[in-house]
Amino acid sequence: MRIPRIYQPVSLVTGQRLELDGNGVNHAVRVLRLKSGAPVILFNGEGGAFDAVLVEAERRRAVVELRTFRDEETESPLAITLVQGISRGDRMDYTIQKAVELGVARIVPVVTARTVVDLKGERREKRRERWQARAIAACEQCGRNRVPEVAPILALDEWLARPTTAVDCWMLDHRSEAGLAVDLAGAAATLLIGPEGGLTANERSLALSRGYRGLRLGPRVLRTETASVVALTIMQHRWGDLR
Repeated sequence: MRIPRIYQPVSLVTGQRLELDGNGVNHAVRVLRLKSGAPVILFNGEGGAFDAVLVEAERRRAVVELRTFRDEETESPLAITLVQGISRGDRMDYTIQKAVELGVARIVPVVTARTVVDLKGERREKRRERWQARAIAACEQCGRNRVPEVAPILALDEWLARPTTAVDCWMLDHRSEAGLAVDLAGAAATLLIGPEGGLTANERSLALSRGYRGLRLGPRVLRTETASVVALTIMQHRWGDLR
């Protein structure tokens, strides 16, 4: 049976007894229904993980004892920043989850001309927090010990106006003649994907002027959440750790 993994954003030390935070209690006791004595794995996003044991398990309180530290890394050698046009509801949640499973280093949600989700004021930060929680849950599930940042939401032109040190900056565009059979200049890459309906001509022109190269994923037009999974899989297979 697979040992449950629990994220706790605090300092962790071998031999420590730690009371889980509300998210940890909910995950361990209410969702997984673990009992006292159950083995668990704890990680804090800084690398590595601890074998631990649940020593107290109550409805609103749970305590674990940290045992052995395992200095394990499951991060890809390719650091991908996914710049994702915000899509509706479950589509964006799915994209965040699968992008984390596929090893992205950072996710930047952007508002584009064709973004139909209305995120203003406090709703922006609440939605970002929800996506960050999705990223944490994906790390718990897939075995990553470092949690990718879901960056604050930006307008696409704001993102493109920012200076970057990345050499490999790509934009998915089914109109492009080039595919992902390209050479990688370094160990980092930025991938821009539009929302439902894709990027407008003006947005594509702006991205190209900022050094992005257009790439296509074959002859068919993919949905935005499909495109991200396909592109990230190909990138990790060619230059990352998918074999």
